[in-house]
Amino acid sequence: MSTITTDIIDNIISQVIADSSITECPTCSKNHLRPFSYDAANDLVSFGASRVGVVAPSCPPKYEMARWIDHTLLKPDVTREEIEFICGEAKEHTFASVCVNPTWVNLSHKLLRNTDVKVCTVIGFPLGATLPEVKSTETRQVISQGAQEVDMVINVGALKSGDLSLVEHDIRSVVRAAGRKIVKVILETCLLTDEEKVTACTISKRAGADFVKTSTGFSTGGATVTDVALMRKVVGHAMGVKASGGVRSYDEACKMVEAGATRIGASASVAIVSNGKAAKGDY
Repeated sequence: MSTITTDIIDNIISQVIADSSITECPTCSKNHLRPFSYDAANDLVSFGASRVGVVAPSCPPKYEMARWIDHTLLKPDVTREEIEFICGEAKEHTFASVCVNPTWVNLSHKLLRNTDVKVCTVIGFPLGATLPEVKSTETRQVISQGAQEVDMVINVGALKSGDLSLVEHDIRSVVRAAGRKIVKVILETCLLTDEEKVTACTISKRAGADFVKTSTGFSTGGATVTDVALMRKVVGHAMGVKASGGVRSYDEACKMVEAGATRIGASASVAIVSNGKAAKGDY
């Protein structure tokens, strides 16, 4: 049995400190504690913590919020110039990712190479009504072109029909195709009853997904605080929750974070981390 030496302990402590919640504020040059996040709690558990004591989830300051946002552009008429522009914004503000349609993954990957901004794309979007085999093939294709995260749309019709085995097979097919890449499952909450939301979250967790996500932004409604809180309650701390659709200001993003969101999907990302509120629109 290997011995845990003081050097090993010191190395672990150094790694924890390096990745800790203490960060320098770019505006006042003082150190502040980052707000609680479920992802941070999971990191502590991975280091061996059996219990984490925290205050209720709090909203990160604007300079930190960018790291929680998937900068999104999914409209069907998007041009190359627009993709180049949002990738430039993502690099400038250090958003978590850009979320683009599969056709733009390769270009986005090239534009964001050697940055901390990830490339996220969508699978079976926006209806989710394609075959599991089609979704898994699409997943493998986009990952081969540089996608690091995939947001798949659940088979809403199968869920509402009670065909839960198909729903799980659909999700699991994408999870397996994605390998070690992040998979987020879009529930399209505006079309579901609360019972169906609970069922969808439970199945997503069982199928091995990393996140559950509220909305595509292309249906009858977007993210709500109530839905985010419900989803967080169901999945616990083991998964991320992404609030997407209709989040257009910092205050709105804060409400989602305080309800349990660990990622925000928005086309109004720049307005969220600055001092404005974007006009109503879609992705």
